[in-house]
Amino acid sequence: MTSATTNKVASDSVHQGRGVERIIHGQAVMDGAGVKINRVLTQALQRRLDPFLMLDAFGSDKANDYIAGFPSHPHRGFETVSYMLEGRMRHKDSAGNEGLLTSGGVQWMTAGRGVIHSEMPEQEAGVMEGFQLWLNLPARDKMRAPWYRDFNGADVPVFTTDAGVGVRVIAGASHGVVGAVQREVTEPIYIDIDLPAGATFKQQLPPGHNAFIYTYRGAVSVGDKSVPEKSMAILANAADADGVTLHAAQASRVILIAGAPLNEPIVQYGPFVMNTQAEIVQAVEDFRAGKLGEEAHR
Repeated sequence: MTSATTNKVASDSVHQGRGVERIIHGQAVMDGAGVKINRVLTQALQRRLDPFLMLDAFGSDKANDYIAGFPSHPHRGFETVSYMLEGRMRHKDSAGNEGLLTSGGVQWMTAGRGVIHSEMPEQEAGVMEGFQLWLNLPARDKMRAPWYRDFNGADVPVFTTDAGVGVRVIAGASHGVVGAVQREVTEPIYIDIDLPAGATFKQQLPPGHNAFIYTYRGAVSVGDKSVPEKSMAILANAADADGVTLHAAQASRVILIAGAPLNEPIVQYGPFVMNTQAEIVQAVEDFRAGKLGEEAHR
């Protein structure tokens, strides 16, 4: 791994680890212009995993599975976090932003009051693999100005534990290493964990955070529960738990995501996520009128 920071750190202490509440295998769906994805976090789980709205995992070495990409489409009321494990994807949006997401990179976009963007592959062969996470915005920020930033692989802080576990810190903090992005209110933690065979990794988690892991290589265990490849484990919100302990019998890779719930109404209509039905109607009207990104109706 290359990174902004690479160092050795000792393991966090976790006195009482969270257990697994439920295993989710996801749904095979097509999105954009025909991209094949595994939708792991669906609308049915939004309240349980508040502030997270969606997690898509994509990965294929067949160009036909991803080449059509995601042509121009709108968003309002939340943030998108795209993490590319391998591949090249070009972002363009109505706010004038443009960037190339490459292997190991992260694209963080706050849609706020509205943005129209496209995400199109810049490759015609090879593997394209990664994730897109939707993170809700609090009511007070849903109509804020759009924001966008690309982080290449070298911009994402990385550290290695004494057990040889490699960790990329996209958001929040892990073992004292501060991630590329920080957010108030939702306080997200987003880390990518590379565990050698036989390794254990501990991550402290605030008691009030909703949290889950997604195993995308190998398999890990949380307590006595195994979390197999291409599946998500929702971590139980035990009041006395201060973190989670992962163990890998085989070489494995996992993303761990946690955040503080907003405990606000969630009303979604496709690419718009607001707090009331009236706000959704307004979003649709603004989009149809060509003024989605304007500082208008609240």
